[in-house]
Amino acid sequence: MSEINFKPVEEQLAYLKKGAAEIIPEADLKAKLENSLKTGKPLRAYLGVDPTAPDIHLGHTVVLRKLKHFQDLGHTAIFLIGDFSAMIGDPTGQSETRPPLTREQVDTNAKTYLAQVFKLLDPQKTEVRYNSEWLDKLSSYDVVRLCGHYRLARMLEREDFRSRLQNNQPISVHELLYPLLTAYDAVALKSDVEIGATEQKFNLLVHRDIQREYGLPSEVAITMPILVGLDGQRKMSKSLGNYIGITEPPAEIFGKLMSIPDELMWTYYDLVTDRTPNEIDALKKEVASGAVHPMDVKMRLAQEVIAGFHGEEAARKAAENFQRVFRDRQAPAEAEVQRIPRGPAKKLVALLAELKLAPSKSEASRLIEQGGVEIDGARVEDVRKDIDLAKPSEFLLRAGKKKFLRIIVE
Repeated sequence: MSEINFKPVEEQLAYLKKGAAEIIPEADLKAKLENSLKTGKPLRAYLGVDPTAPDIHLGHTVVLRKLKHFQDLGHTAIFLIGDFSAMIGDPTGQSETRPPLTREQVDTNAKTYLAQVFKLLDPQKTEVRYNSEWLDKLSSYDVVRLCGHYRLARMLEREDFRSRLQNNQPISVHELLYPLLTAYDAVALKSDVEIGATEQKFNLLVHRDIQREYGLPSEVAITMPILVGLDGQRKMSKSLGNYIGITEPPAEIFGKLMSIPDELMWTYYDLVTDRTPNEIDALKKEVASGAVHPMDVKMRLAQEVIAGFHGEEAARKAAENFQRVFRDRQAPAEAEVQRIPRGPAKKLVALLAELKLAPSKSEASRLIEQGGVEIDGARVEDVRKDIDLAKPSEFLLRAGKKKFLRIIVE
C-alpha cells in the first residue's frame, strides 16, 4: 500500500469538527489522529445506514459528507449497509413498533442507495460492507452472550423506550436487540470512528460500550445535526415537502436552495459542502461588510451542492438559467412592493388570497399544484407550505405568469 501523507493533526481535526454536533470524546479523536500520523495507518471510519427507503435527500447527505471528509484526509471510509438490521427496524424516534422490512425490500433499496452514495464518496476508495456478513452467522449462543454485555435498565433509559413505557405503549423484544446487534457491527469492523445523526447518539454510545466488552478500544462517536428543511424551521423531510432530492434536476435543486432563508445558508455551508471553517468565516465577513451580496453567496452554495451530485457543467448551467429567469422575472423597477408586519407563520395559500394574487385559497392551491407559484425564482410544490413571518425578510412572489409582488416582512 502506498504511503499516505496525512495533514497535520490540528488541520485534520478542524476539518472533521466542521458542522459536528458532538465528538465523543474529542480528546480520543485527537489521540487516534496523532497515532495514525505516527504509524502511517489510516483510521477506520464508518457510517451505518439501514436502507429503509430508496431515495436520499440532502438531509441524509450530512452524515455521508462527514464520512467523505475522512476519505478526503486519507482515512478508510466504510459505508455499511444494514441489510440485516433493516429487517429489525431502528426504534429511534419511533412511538410504536414498526413492521420489519422484507429481504426483497432491503435489497432493492440498498442498490438504489449505493448509486446515490457514490455521487459523494469515491467508489474506488470506499469499503462497502453489509452487516448480514456477520450478523447472519451469529449462533443463538453468540446472541445470548452479546445480550449479557448490557443492562436492561440502561436500555430503557433511551427516550423513545421510556416514553412508550410511560404511555403504556408496547415495546417488542426485537427492538431492544437493535442497538446491540448494530454494536456488533463496530466489533466486526474494528472501527476507530462512527458517524451518525444526533438522534442516533444512544445507539453510538452502546456501540462504544460493546466494543470495550469485546476487548477492543472504544471508537469515537461523531454526531451530526439534523438538517433544517427549505422552510427554515422543521427538519428536512419528504413527508413535510421541504426537502431537496439529490437526484432532482439541477435547475430544481438550484431554485430550491435559493429559496432558503439567508441566515440558514451558513448552516448549509457547514453541513452540505466541503468548505473549511476558515473559508466559511471569510465568506461571512464579506457578506457582513457588504462587500458581497448574500444572494451571490447563496448562488455559490447552490452551485457547489449541484456540482457534487451532477458535475460542474450542470451546476454552471443551472446557475446561468436561474440568473436569467430571476433577472427577467424579478423586474425590480416594475414589481410592486407589499409590506407585511411580522407575525406568526402563515399558509402560502392564505397569503396568496390575502394579497389578491389568487381569488381564493382553493384557487391558490390549484395554482401551486399547476406549478404557477414561485418564491425567489423557485417553484413551490407543496400546497401546505408555510411562510415564516416571524423575522424581517424580503422575497419575490410570483403567481401565474405576470403577477409579481416584492414582499417585505418588517
